[in-house]
Amino acid sequence: MPFHFPVSGSMTTLCAAVPYLAGAIGLSIWSGLPPRTARGTTPSTLGRCKSGGGVAIALTGCCGPIGARKLCAEAVMASADRIANINVFIYFSFPPKACKFLPVATPARIIYTSMDYLEKARRVLDIEIFELTRLRERLSENFSCAVELIKEAVDARGKVVVIGVGKSGHIGAKIAATLTSTGSPAVVLDSSNALHGDLGMIADGDVVLTLSASGETEELLRILPAIARFQVRIIAMCGDPKSTLAQNAHLLLDVNIEQEACPLNLAPTSSTTVMLALGDALAMVLLEARGFNKEDFAKFHPAGVIGRSLLMRVHQIMRPPEAMAIVSTDVPIRDVLKAMTSVRAGAAVVTGEDRQLLGIFTHGDFVRHFQSDSKIGERLVADLMTLNPVTVHKDKLAVEVLNLLERHRIDDLVVVDDNNVPVGIVDSQDLTRLKLL
Repeated sequence: MPFHFPVSGSMTTLCAAVPYLAGAIGLSIWSGLPPRTARGTTPSTLGRCKSGGGVAIALTGCCGPIGARKLCAEAVMASADRIANINVFIYFSFPPKACKFLPVATPARIIYTSMDYLEKARRVLDIEIFELTRLRERLSENFSCAVELIKEAVDARGKVVVIGVGKSGHIGAKIAATLTSTGSPAVVLDSSNALHGDLGMIADGDVVLTLSASGETEELLRILPAIARFQVRIIAMCGDPKSTLAQNAHLLLDVNIEQEACPLNLAPTSSTTVMLALGDALAMVLLEARGFNKEDFAKFHPAGVIGRSLLMRVHQIMRPPEAMAIVSTDVPIRDVLKAMTSVRAGAAVVTGEDRQLLGIFTHGDFVRHFQSDSKIGERLVADLMTLNPVTVHKDKLAVEVLNLLERHRIDDLVVVDDNNVPVGIVDSQDLTRLKLL
């Protein structure tokens, strides 16, 4: 006699399909409104009750076409869209002769899984999205005060000391890392080592950010009296405003939740997601409040694509003039191709007598024109070049190159100086070699 205890939740969750074996016979116990009267292969209702309570019992009839012996994905709950909670499904195995649609030699196997993996994953995401929406709606002036407290501390050469235990500690470490990388210095204080010397990382003028869903975490409460001896401000990221932590903090950031995404409502899931999102919000608002820009970001991220594209200038990644194909307007296409081949370039820059940029001719231009004119080699480049090509100044950040190439969908970008004279060219193929892509 297998039992199934589905988790109560949203109507969408409760209306998920419950696969069961063709010919299975049994009882489903429903709490709340029962399903409507069954037709065809859906369960028939043997009892009814009023909304808001009571128990109804429905007989599960044979599923699927007569004689079917495969799993049927028809939902037992398909017509139970008004049910608030479903407590128990009870299925009874019967001897083969109990179901006339099953062959005598075939045992009546029961499948009692409530939903597939994808549906379970969507349920987790739905719950966490719901809790994030609740967080957004209850943001108050306390958040603005927290931003100001941290900003004042950082501007005065102070820092943020982040404390958390268990999963909250892991979230705290990520928040500290995000704050530090965006210009607000933060450190993580291990609560277990705090009373054994690590309190030395706290200094007067710092802000202490404590994380605890319950607000009653023993390891954290143990060090609160010691922290209170410093001239610091304590911000509690806590889910219970009446907790010991919340009552001993200068400022409370409410992260309470109605339900964890864990089907047992035990593992920290929604609670940690809400903490993490609120920490990101703090860091990003602080970033703007302190005028943190791309150049500042690059200082803290010198490695990787981000650092290179934000720290390097265009003149550091471009091909120099000697590696460019530079031609005048009266040069025939065949000679332009030779100039491009000699420097292994995919484009030629066309200039006037004053060396100022007039246009560009690429290998792609040649291929397109050759399809309609096989004698293109005799024509002058001035007739086929692209006028006023996209350019970038030599002193711009390399990230601007990435933006221009993507925005205009081009492969070659001409680099100019203050007088619009070509001083280099950036070939998109070079970006991979320079590890900018």
